[in-house]
Amino acid sequence: MRKILKGDDVIVITGKDKGRRGTVRQVMEGRVIVDNVNVVKKHQKGNPNAGVPGGIIDKEMPIDISNLMVFNPATGKGDRIGIKTLDDGKKVRIFKSNGETV
Repeated sequence: MRKILKGDDVIVITGKDKGRRGTVRQVMEGRVIVDNVNVVKKHQKGNPNAGVPGGIIDKEMPIDISNLMVFNPATGKGDRIGIKTLDDGKKVRIFKSNGETV
């Protein structure tokens, strides 16, 4: 079971966007794309057939999972994630600090 999933609220713990919060939009192997985090300027060539204008655009690039923590609303900070097996055999993610499910 992955510890960071699509739709999670995360906080950046290191790098140029340290302290910024966002929602995970896409999860790849070891990297994720987070809304409004790791935004770069990209020079894009126009394509008149597809109606895409050329110019400089802002694009969100993937960020490594090790640079993120899941945001815990109870504490208001980033928190580590653990995996717990319930009595019925179902696995759930929990916050390490207070034991609540994510």
